[in-house]
Amino acid sequence: MQIEIKNLTKTYPGGFKALDEVNLTITHGMFGLLGPNGAGKSTLMRILVTLMQATSGEVLVDGKEIGKHRKEIRKMVGYLPQDFRFFAKLKSWEFLDYAARLAGMSSRRERAERVDEMLESVGLFEFRNRMANKLSGGMKRRLGIAQALIAHPSIIIVDEPTTGLDPEERIRFRNLLSDLGRSETIIILSTHIVGDISSTCNQMALLNEGSLIYQGTPDNLVELARGHVWRSEVTPVQYEQLKEEVPIISTIPSGGGWEIQFVGDKPDHIDAIPLDPNLEHAYVHFMDNKLAHWNLS
Repeated sequence: MQIEIKNLTKTYPGGFKALDEVNLTITHGMFGLLGPNGAGKSTLMRILVTLMQATSGEVLVDGKEIGKHRKEIRKMVGYLPQDFRFFAKLKSWEFLDYAARLAGMSSRRERAERVDEMLESVGLFEFRNRMANKLSGGMKRRLGIAQALIAHPSIIIVDEPTTGLDPEERIRFRNLLSDLGRSETIIILSTHIVGDISSTCNQMALLNEGSLIYQGTPDNLVELARGHVWRSEVTPVQYEQLKEEVPIISTIPSGGGWEIQFVGDKPDHIDAIPLDPNLEHAYVHFMDNKLAHWNLS
């Protein structure tokens, strides 16, 4: 199973270019799509699930062009959009049963078993008879995840899936997707939350303003930040000067000043200790350097 994205461009009425000549290859396993809000992630997701047509370029799923094989590819895909909605008059189990029927599961017994399995896996079995629109925000998100997985899709696309989830729910979700990622399934996780990528994905891409600016492993991106992550204790005056020079990642009160972490080149006017970078450091460092390069060019 492979998705090939070739020279994909999407221009909205009025001339706004949401995607600009994106080229990307995605194979089985967990693939993270990371970028700030407005980077073009949701537009790309909607094109991949056939809800939107590109202005130019093409998407191939196992060699089949997505526009020519729309119905076939839709049956292969489970999708959780960022703005997922529910039917007001359906209980949780009824909603999942309806989703399973839409996905082509005709056997009532098979659907019933799968609905209970999915409710159990996302921690909603005891709420199976609660109206879907009466669930809490986090529960609604979990039910949305369950409907995306209900029909054993070979491609799973989830857009900002952990929005509204507490830490325990986020871990549950990550573990659920990680288990699926060990199969031949393609799982595309689109998010602006760096922790969702670092905990689950072995391949990733960065989008910014519609352009693909990085594709590779999270570990390789982290290595790009090595030697550019620092910890320092600074005075309020130094802090005010430093925040104009480099991105500051964390700030903790310390004595009469601050203990901070920052990324970039260490200024000469402060003492700082180098730190091992993580993916959050690397993301900020990479984006800051790319944006600076674009602004100069």
